[in-house]
Amino acid sequence: MNKISLSHRGQEPEKGILYLVGTPIGNLSDISSRALNILENVFLIACEDTRQTKKIMNKYGISNRLISFNQINCLSKIPEIISYLKEGNSIALVSDAGLPGICDPGEELVRETNKHNLDTICIPGPCAALTALVSSGLPSSKFIFEGFLPKKKSLRDKALFEISKNEKTTIFFEAPHRLKQTLKGLKEFCGGEREIKVFRELTKKFEEHIGFNIDEVINYFEKKEILGEFTIVLKGIDSLNKQKINEPALKKELNDLIKAGLSLSAASKYLAKKENLTKKVVYNLI
Repeated sequence: MNKISLSHRGQEPEKGILYLVGTPIGNLSDISSRALNILENVFLIACEDTRQTKKIMNKYGISNRLISFNQINCLSKIPEIISYLKEGNSIALVSDAGLPGICDPGEELVRETNKHNLDTICIPGPCAALTALVSSGLPSSKFIFEGFLPKKKSLRDKALFEISKNEKTTIFFEAPHRLKQTLKGLKEFCGGEREIKVFRELTKKFEEHIGFNIDEVINYFEKKEILGEFTIVLKGIDSLNKQKINEPALKKELNDLIKAGLSLSAASKYLAKKENLTKKVVYNLI
């Protein structure tokens, strides 16, 4: 059985503890003295990319042992890390940016430490999703974080369809080479007037906050060279608008139109116009 709680903490880093250390998401000054102390004094640092972690270490004059721990090698590395922890060694886990365990294999390691009754402590730090959310001006009391959307178009469209129906604010990451495609998909499912804020290069020298609605953001990026890392914050659907979408009835009517001889595309277009919805929303009811 796992321990219920940690108590009576000693001087850090303590023996046999896995430390999840928050690191900067862009500006190297955004790191706590506690985090630096942990990185300097643990037995070793497990990091997503040793080159990224070395930038922090070089800036702050830290010298320590690094091992690679990423999506490719995590399954083979976990037993090694667990063994070190059981021997009483303290280990720091860091990601390329922000808090480890979010969109990286850190969660697998934490799950395994729990199975072995080993203690885990988080050293809080920056988080791109929350930094974007609080900077967006969009409702922040309830939100959903989607990480990266699927790469495959059919799965991506399904994810965008679900996001378009959500009343809560949605936050997700996007790669530069897929940004325009994603914005186009958002317009197809949400319409061009839905409020959105796109953040580029958060905390860095050329940080940008773009947009008021989807149409505005699409126009901004139309002739731009798209570089950097993007975090997208999308306002949820208005609850009154959501109530207007009777999915079972729409689905039945769509199927009836198809049985009557209309193509899926034509039937979707007809219903979308009739119900004042986007064609993509109707299309994805099938």
